Amino acid sequence: MALIESIKNEQKAAMKAKDKARLGAIRLVLAAIKQREVDEKITLTDDDIVAVLTKMVKQRRDSVAQYEAAGRQDLADVELAEITVLEEFMPQPLSDDEVAALLEDAIASTGASSMQDMGKLMAVLKPQLQGRADMGKVSQLVKAKLG
Repeated sequence: MALIESIKNEQKAAMKAKDKARLGAIRLVLAAIKQREVDEKITLTDDDIVAVLTKMVKQRRDSVAQYEAAGRQDLADVELAEITVLEEFMPQPLSDDEVAALLEDAIASTGASSMQDMGKLMAVLKPQLQGRADMGKVSQLVKAKLG
């Protein structure tokens, strides 16, 4: 089943269960997907939807950090609940060992040997890791390997 269909089915289930918090988070996802489709005049694929979800999770994690720094745990809890709902629709995250193995494969296939090759390496890694690993951490691993 396509990811968008899965999200819509979960929306229906949340409506029937009268779960307002979950329903609100799912509606945010659907609105973000629709906005991108309208802006770009395309129909999003599952990979595109995962990219939208990844961006939304990142935004919410940033918000949580800001709310906690400001002492607003009540708002941070709302964001954390939304993150939980968003992550249900994302692919299973990769372990550190799996990320390291993909990194080694990418280095071997691109022949990357210095920091000048980082762009090539990240271009190979990003499609494989999008939504399945924190790209900030991956970037640090690449810098450590090449630097």
